[in-house]
Amino acid sequence: MPNPGLLVLFGSQTGTAQDVSERLGREARRRRLDCRVQALDSYPVVNLINEPLVIFVCATTGQGDPPDNMKSFWKFLFRKNLPLTSLCQMDFAVLGLGDSSYAKFNFVAKKLHRRLLQLGGSALLPVCLGDDQHELGPDAAVDPWLHELWEKVLRLYPILPGLDVIPPGVPLPSTFTLRFLQEAPTACSEEQHAATTDPANTPSELQPFLAPMVTNQRVTGPSHFQDVRLIEFDITGSRLSFSAGSVVLIQPENTDSHVRRFCEVLGLDPDQYFTLQAREPGVSCPVQLPQPCMLRHLVARYLDIASVPRRSFFELLACLSPHELEREKLQEFSSAQGQEDLHEYCNRPRRTILEVLCDFPHTAAAIPPDYLLDLIPRIRPRAFSIASSLLVHPSRLQILVAVVQYQTRLREPRRGLCSSWLASLDPGKGLVRVPLWVRPGGLTFPKTPDTPVIMVGPGTGVAPFRAAVQERVAQSMTGNILFFGCRWRDQDFYWEAEWRGLEERGCLVLITAFSREQEQKVYVQHRLRESGPLVWELLDRQGAFFYLAGNAKYMPTDVSEALTSIFQEEGGLSGPESAAYLARLQQMLRFQMETWA
Repeated sequence: MPNPGLLVLFGSQTGTAQDVSERLGREARRRRLDCRVQALDSYPVVNLINEPLVIFVCATTGQGDPPDNMKSFWKFLFRKNLPLTSLCQMDFAVLGLGDSSYAKFNFVAKKLHRRLLQLGGSALLPVCLGDDQHELGPDAAVDPWLHELWEKVLRLYPILPGLDVIPPGVPLPSTFTLRFLQEAPTACSEEQHAATTDPANTPSELQPFLAPMVTNQRVTGPSHFQDVRLIEFDITGSRLSFSAGSVVLIQPENTDSHVRRFCEVLGLDPDQYFTLQAREPGVSCPVQLPQPCMLRHLVARYLDIASVPRRSFFELLACLSPHELEREKLQEFSSAQGQEDLHEYCNRPRRTILEVLCDFPHTAAAIPPDYLLDLIPRIRPRAFSIASSLLVHPSRLQILVAVVQYQTRLREPRRGLCSSWLASLDPGKGLVRVPLWVRPGGLTFPKTPDTPVIMVGPGTGVAPFRAAVQERVAQSMTGNILFFGCRWRDQDFYWEAEWRGLEERGCLVLITAFSREQEQKVYVQHRLRESGPLVWELLDRQGAFFYLAGNAKYMPTDVSEALTSIFQEEGGLSGPESAAYLARLQQMLRFQMETWA
């Protein structure tokens, strides 16, 4: 039977689902199967009815939400008017990636699997439930599932006689070729490409706006453990428009010292120019890279050399290694049996791609430049809640940034790429521009002026609520209730003077929790319970909307539990009734969350 071609579609927020999808693509090619790998929202979903074999790889984000790059697909797939025989010609399998510490573990994968069956698809396997919490990570579930998948696929579409599976030690051809130029081009392609200071269209990921940074101010006390910055950008002439709840995406860069070290270890000249060409028809070059491009630009702005490498990195590196001892170690790290050692070497201490390459110098020095884009993922933009309103700060955009830095057993502290890069920029020393664009966030606020809003924003989670309060007060909307929590009143009470001023004017009810100022720690959920009568009155009798923003780990569960106990104590509801009441608020978008890991 002729090879029908396999389609792998992914929904990815942090890159893990994309990495697994690309692994599927490589394993398919080793089995002589044609394979296309695409993000779900870049695939014309109406074509699904013609696909014989599709593998869906999807992460679950936040509180059971689909990733951003599959939201349009998700909406289309759950249309009520789709015929229940739409996908009756399709064999499919769903691979989910989630975290079992969250209530809605792999919710998207499970729901997608059920919907594909409803629409007539035939499942090759039960849904795979990859779990970040497993000591070996998602691979503990993914490896055996993939083994079974390929057995099923090859039974349906056997390899043609005379051909064999390409063994794992043999590298597949690189996706791109880098052709080095003998001399630098006359026009500077980097300056002409992508990001702009004078956009003809609304800025986007493909063409960000280069926003001048106006201020970069530390807003935590000098003795506080966390460096938090209030950063302001000038967006005059940018065509950017946003409202409360919107997020800004920022494209960060690697540090100069990391770029230099990477080029040294790989024996590359950072000032060398190259052009990029795809080997296969139908594969396009990354739009974020200019043509021609300088190696320094590729390493500084595209290759995520400061990220923790995934298993696929070690698989390809082992294929490319000419050094026997290093190759053996790399093969061990990429094998199913070596995952515990890899976790200990890489994931636990958060060792970066650059540090791994320094540990395998003979291999690093022999990497063909053609493989750089296969080996190293691209730097992903980072999202921040916008903390200001255009009604109060016209032509300005403000964000609140917690600078990520922590120690592992490695000598060098671990640093968040984007937050550390932003913190290092000093507009006082000259013009600083940052590539950015905006998109709607997960929070939408009521337009009716008399609908109250209850906002719970501990720590930097308060950022979107500052934008909301500014916007609502400027539009004379009343009923603004803010629960804010931090450690110390005098160290990390963001915008205290602004909140107090609004309180005095009767525009805001502020309820605070300073967790470290007494023997028993007090958090926002405790203050919520204490304010039970007010919360119940606002929600049940005045139709208030309830919002929550902050860390995704424990706070959403703690706040949800506080709410259900209020519904029981103040509303006289039973346990199941209070859970149903909360679910109803969520369905009506009167309970909304924006959380991050």
